[in-house]
Amino acid sequence: MAEPLKNMYNPDFVQNLSTALQNVDEKFQQKAFTKSVLNSEWNDLELKSRTLHISTQMEAYLQYDYKEQIDVLRKVAPHFSGFTATIFPTFVEIFGLTYVETSLHALEEFTQYSTSEFAIRPFLANDPNLIQVMYKWSKSPNFHVRRLASEGCRPLLPWAMKLHNYVADPTPLIPILETLKNDPEDYVYRSVANNLNDISKNHPDLVLNLCKKWIKESKTTQWVAKHALRTLLKKGNQSAMALFDFGSIKAIKTNTFRVLDKQIKIGNASKLEIGIANKGALAKFRLEYAVRYLKNNGSHNEKVFQLRETKVATGETLEFTKKVDFKDLSTRKHYAGLHYFILKVNGIPVERIEFELT
Repeated sequence: MAEPLKNMYNPDFVQNLSTALQNVDEKFQQKAFTKSVLNSEWNDLELKSRTLHISTQMEAYLQYDYKEQIDVLRKVAPHFSGFTATIFPTFVEIFGLTYVETSLHALEEFTQYSTSEFAIRPFLANDPNLIQVMYKWSKSPNFHVRRLASEGCRPLLPWAMKLHNYVADPTPLIPILETLKNDPEDYVYRSVANNLNDISKNHPDLVLNLCKKWIKESKTTQWVAKHALRTLLKKGNQSAMALFDFGSIKAIKTNTFRVLDKQIKIGNASKLEIGIANKGALAKFRLEYAVRYLKNNGSHNEKVFQLRETKVATGETLEFTKKVDFKDLSTRKHYAGLHYFILKVNGIPVERIEFELT
């Protein structure tokens, strides 16, 4: 079993952090700080709670005003990297909302060691005009800062507060995404695609019109457009399909679509057998299967899985098998009862079979 994420913040990290703070601030009470962090409740704290707890104790033991505290953290932060270094943006998020200018400079710096994508969001929620700062960051010579410009303003960033203003009206984000769509770093342009994918969930036509232009500009923007439209493609949006030359399925014939086991025990796997033939002219097809999972309340929830995208010649037949697994996951619990497999071609359901989980 994988080690819990919360253990990234462990006694070794706390010791290293306290030592780094002591090296910068002679007044810092290293032993007292370490003891206050690793208190009797420490082992029960989950990841987010540990981050908040460490930040709160740093604020208590850095006995200065906020600006001087940030000066100390600026000297300490370069010694840390990866997820644990988000402790510094978290400090800004908790204690810096009323010191906007100082905090924004700090987040711009701290993101270069980890990410400030979560910490910037309360600032944007408080003052939507700060999107102009994000636009400025989109032109930064540092790619971590450029990535923050896009990732930090994603309307629906996972595990983060929703930015309701940009869910309702994402148009202020478009100049940032236009600036970064051809970024030389994939770390940056992937964020652009993810931002647009967020927007597509509430404003599909806006994203479709933008991607229609982008797919003609460069190989990078073609990739961005395809990734940005992934949710619409999975939903079978035919306008999105047409942008990538997935056309009519009238000439497609299903030869085979069956599951090897009509009853599958939860925790086990089975196989899907799939066979299709193209009776028409050479064409490009997107093949997917969906599972309609039974939920605890008796309804079903559909999850789409891509099989392949390929051109199929006249008279050509495609045959393949796909393993399907029904182990419980942290993101999905299975329930016994009737389920369905659905075969989709270019987003359109063409076959459905039922099976039972036991």
